[in-house]
Amino acid sequence: MEEDDNPPIAIPMGEVSVEVSKEPDAGAPVGVTVITGYLGAGKSTLVNYILNAQHGKKIAVILNEFGEEVGVERAMINEGQGGALVEEWVELANGCVCCTVKHSLVQALEQLVQRKERLDHILLETTGLADPAPLVSILWLDDQLESAIKLDSIVTVVDAKNLELQISKHADSGSFPETFIQIAFADIVILNKIDLISEEKETTQIENLKRKIHGINSLAVVICTTRCQVDLDKILNRESYSGESNNRWEELMEESKLLPSSSRHDSGVSTLSIHQPFPVDLDKVNGWLEDLLWEKRYSMDIYRCKGVLNVHSSDRIHTIQAVREVYEVVPGREWHEAEERINKLVFIGRDLDLKSLEDSFRGCLTIT
Repeated sequence: MEEDDNPPIAIPMGEVSVEVSKEPDAGAPVGVTVITGYLGAGKSTLVNYILNAQHGKKIAVILNEFGEEVGVERAMINEGQGGALVEEWVELANGCVCCTVKHSLVQALEQLVQRKERLDHILLETTGLADPAPLVSILWLDDQLESAIKLDSIVTVVDAKNLELQISKHADSGSFPETFIQIAFADIVILNKIDLISEEKETTQIENLKRKIHGINSLAVVICTTRCQVDLDKILNRESYSGESNNRWEELMEESKLLPSSSRHDSGVSTLSIHQPFPVDLDKVNGWLEDLLWEKRYSMDIYRCKGVLNVHSSDRIHTIQAVREVYEVVPGREWHEAEERINKLVFIGRDLDLKSLEDSFRGCLTIT
């Protein structure tokens, strides 16, 4: 039986010591980490690990059911009068709380943040949802929630033993595996079950899998695990959607290289980056993003975009963050005096066209 065939359960897993060093500001929004992954990859194992680890943190876990009824933790759901959903939050021994929700995610989150006890973090484990983009837009920019919570990161769990098969099996059929989408949207990819790879092939095979993951999403941080036992510092409080993570973005984009067409997957999913040294007009950038993301003017299916902008007449780095049609451009820290002011944008998606991206972006420059 695969690891994710059973829902997360609150049972003792032995003495597990996990340190999470970052202490959240008492008045700051609570971070939300979305956990995705193919059936059997180990999502539930990761949730169980966090629910039972002695990390000293009060973490809420929402098991969000999408699609068909799969019977996850039915004992935690009660139907109220008229069929209204009543969430029952179950307190666990290590201070975490857990529930399932099948209807209003916003309602469940509102109930969480209204609890008397201050939460350190919220985990949202998705079931039956291939594309996390609709969830991201709710968590990232929802007016009802933005002052109380913030989207922290998307973590995708993949199965090291079966990932290559999952990536390649649909190439000839022309269908599109959900594994691609989940990796494309991820900030962090947990490459789980590395213990199932034979020792003589382990190093070579793991490096090959990392290359395949970065071929889909060059910005993702890959963490190798056995039974999803991971240092929580590496997956919580990552601030992937915060302007404060500028330095990390710049490091990742410096490492990001343009993939030649021969290395792209048959599905057309890839990462492309564009670099321009001249200042840009912010209004023109907004219009350009709307053409790309809303109007689909260049027939590209863009999943994510991250970048930094050199905005005309501004001493601050501006950051771009986009998920599907939802985007945000915000000012960050000031440029350092010796720092090269440059525009760096990374796109992840299907059927990306470098020439169209570069040519259209030139229209945003104040110097042509």
